[in-house]
Amino acid sequence: MSALVEPGDVHTIAPEMPAMFDGMKLAAVATVLYFLVRCLNLKSPTAPPDVTYRDTPLNRYLLKSCPILTKEYEPPLLWGKSGHLQTALYGKMGRVSSPNPCGVRKYLLMQDGATATFDLFESLGDHRTGDDITMVICPGIGNHSEKHYIRTFVNHSQRQGYRCAVLNHLGSLPNIELTSPRMFTYGCTWEFAAMVGSIKRAFPQTLLIVVGFSLGGNIVCKFLGENRINQERVLCCVSVCQGYSALRAQKTFLQWDQCRRLYNFLMADNMKKIILSHRGSLFGMNSSKMEDADLSRLYTATSLMQIDDNIMRKFHGHDTLKEYYEKESCVHYIHNINVPLLLVNSSDDPLVHRSLLTIPRTLAEKKPNVIFALTLHGGHLGFFEGAVLFPQPLTWMDKVIVGYANAICRWERHRPPCLRTRRGLCSQADGTPSL
Repeated sequence: MSALVEPGDVHTIAPEMPAMFDGMKLAAVATVLYFLVRCLNLKSPTAPPDVTYRDTPLNRYLLKSCPILTKEYEPPLLWGKSGHLQTALYGKMGRVSSPNPCGVRKYLLMQDGATATFDLFESLGDHRTGDDITMVICPGIGNHSEKHYIRTFVNHSQRQGYRCAVLNHLGSLPNIELTSPRMFTYGCTWEFAAMVGSIKRAFPQTLLIVVGFSLGGNIVCKFLGENRINQERVLCCVSVCQGYSALRAQKTFLQWDQCRRLYNFLMADNMKKIILSHRGSLFGMNSSKMEDADLSRLYTATSLMQIDDNIMRKFHGHDTLKEYYEKESCVHYIHNINVPLLLVNSSDDPLVHRSLLTIPRTLAEKKPNVIFALTLHGGHLGFFEGAVLFPQPLTWMDKVIVGYANAICRWERHRPPCLRTRRGLCSQADGTPSL
């Protein structure tokens, strides 16, 4: 028996309800699109790098001969304007379709018993100037020659006629045991100096292009500025995405601006893994400066500063964290560099605060041998290029380093023989020799 339906029991949906639901959907979609546009920075324009330099014949020649420094850098449209995505893609994937260059690993015994290693990659053809030129490369924090961004850059340089020597930071290779209770630090130049010395002895006629990425940029600039003799046979130096002053950067790494505190935690976690993988060598040797309490504090560390204070500064006997950062930062040495120097940074680098960029800009305004190029996008060691979604195998960073090096080599080739870079003679950017 069916129940009777009274007329008052029938409920109808008002005609305006579907329109309301559609409006809510449109509002939700608009909100998502708004946050995507904001997070991906889609409204940001593309622009050429902001280049700071003194007006000298060499700098005018370099900017003309290396046009990539004055042309628009165009990152992939959908995600390339986000410094976080550029940095994350570099950190996780490294590069697209990374090649696998074939090299030879070299071992160098240091005075304190440590064993430094570097990988040597011969050029895949003659350099266009006919000269013998070697790129000596220092990677970023905890990196080595097997990282994808290093392999991509090495392969590109080899094809342009450059021999490449890549330092493997002490302790960074998982299959190479430490032979002394010490590993790489923020500004120790000992291993890089040993590699450069080995290259100079093995190839007496070679000239050097010095390249440093991130932490490696600090090391190479500190190395060249520590002693004038280190600039012998050096044609130029390129530093990419370094922070110049660890003491000034320390405060910015504790801020949540640009998620810098999160990056600090992630890098600290990676450093802990590297240190703990060598726990037996760093804490077990009789000559070790570490104590059990240091190991306990390492386990609980959540920032690079805590690791530097409890572990890293003790490798070289620094009494305080401030002293360690002061002594290991290139900001106190970089003004002593007289060879042509290209400093590259990105405005949206989440690891390098904009306040630190006054250091390279001021240096380029004062010294005739320095060019400072600041891109609008690129993140930290990203600099991917591409049309819409998929990036190209070679990055803007790879192209600009080799392009600048090529321009320097051509400039050097056409100079009078008495002013060319040779053993015991470093000529300044204005062409006058500096003994």
